Amino acid sequence: MYFIYTLALALWLLLTSPYWLFQMLRQGKYREGLLERFGMIPERLRPAGADNIWVHAVSVGEVIAISGLVDKLRERHPEGRVVVSTTTATGQRLARQRFGDNNVFYFPLDFPFAVRAYLRVLRPRLIVVAETEFWPNFLHLGHESGARIAVVNARISDRSFPGYRRVRRWLSRVLENIDLILAQSEEDDRRLLAVGASQAHVAVAGNLKFDITLPTPPPLIAELESAFERSNAGPVLVCGSTVEGEEPILLRAFEIVLARYPDAVMILAPRHPERFKKVADQIASLRIKYCRRSQWKPDQPIAGGVFLLDSIGELAAAYSLATIAFVGGSLAERGGHNILEAAQHGVAVMVGPHTENFREMVNLFRDSGALKVVGAAELPLVFMELLADEQQRRILGQRALETLRSRSGATERTLRLLEPLFPSRSAEPEPVAAGNSNRHR
Repeated sequence: MYFIYTLALALWLLLTSPYWLFQMLRQGKYREGLLERFGMIPERLRPAGADNIWVHAVSVGEVIAISGLVDKLRERHPEGRVVVSTTTATGQRLARQRFGDNNVFYFPLDFPFAVRAYLRVLRPRLIVVAETEFWPNFLHLGHESGARIAVVNARISDRSFPGYRRVRRWLSRVLENIDLILAQSEEDDRRLLAVGASQAHVAVAGNLKFDITLPTPPPLIAELESAFERSNAGPVLVCGSTVEGEEPILLRAFEIVLARYPDAVMILAPRHPERFKKVADQIASLRIKYCRRSQWKPDQPIAGGVFLLDSIGELAAAYSLATIAFVGGSLAERGGHNILEAAQHGVAVMVGPHTENFREMVNLFRDSGALKVVGAAELPLVFMELLADEQQRRILGQRALETLRSRSGATERTLRLLEPLFPSRSAEPEPVAAGNSNRHR
């Protein structure tokens, strides 16, 4: 089974290679960490030592979610090393900021030679995977190496559930390599069982994202606060994690806001860095005054325009400046993004109607009267309504904070359930052979 999968993966990579090459040459994507992805171990990971824990978090959202867990793992396992892998460049940068350059690397492509290279050097006793990264070779070889494997904060989205069910028979064999799967919710628990996970290995621990803590504000936040005060700027709309097709809708709504509030500011943060320039061009085409964070000087006035946040790792803190926060990926059919980074600041939060990726979270907040769900057509009207009603904004923000706090505690529950899998000095990890291994537990 794994041989056929590896062959199919290699064929897919070969057939799609023109696309990846084009992206590398045209936009510079995927070049960073390319050798690491193919199993070239960076020197910063050597010597790895023993008693290691390998945590994998795909991108920014997962890195934020597991940050508290990584800190706790370090506290409870001081004799070993906790290393973190990511898949995306944005996740890599944030992980290095939070966990240190020497503890972070790019996740290898799911080829046996690349996975084995990391297992040989890191010799992890425990592998912790965030959400649902079910890479067959990685899980199989990790299991064969003697490591215990856990998936935390696991969820099955509406979009991926039908596909997983179609390959249930095959997927169930992959999931046999996992010792423990901790689901975000009862619904995710049911879906995991439906796609082939064993009831004996699945438990509900809650959503780690509810345990996020207020980030240490970067210098930018104080600089913006000072600039707003000097120029009497406001109100402030923070529109974060926006995707293709959403910025024109938001910018047209902002034009309506400017007609009533000429000193208003929109802090606009596109989700993907490669789109920064395109979004800047869109703003310019509408003749709205704007400046890019990468080019802005603290003495430069901002009132009455757009502040394009073309940076990584500053959005979560920027929500603290919001009069109203809008979380993107939800006007376009992308399934939405995490609303908690905005909610933790006690601000009024808005999303579009497409929030399938955060189904339970958004339903919880909506049912608690803690956020507004709006379509593209009504967006300008709701912006204006909330800007005119300070009491409604305050109530929304307070309810958002209360709702977030009511679901905290997932990190401690996750740690308690992981405890039996923690590395023990009584057993050394199995050496990872250079070739195929037939050893099974």
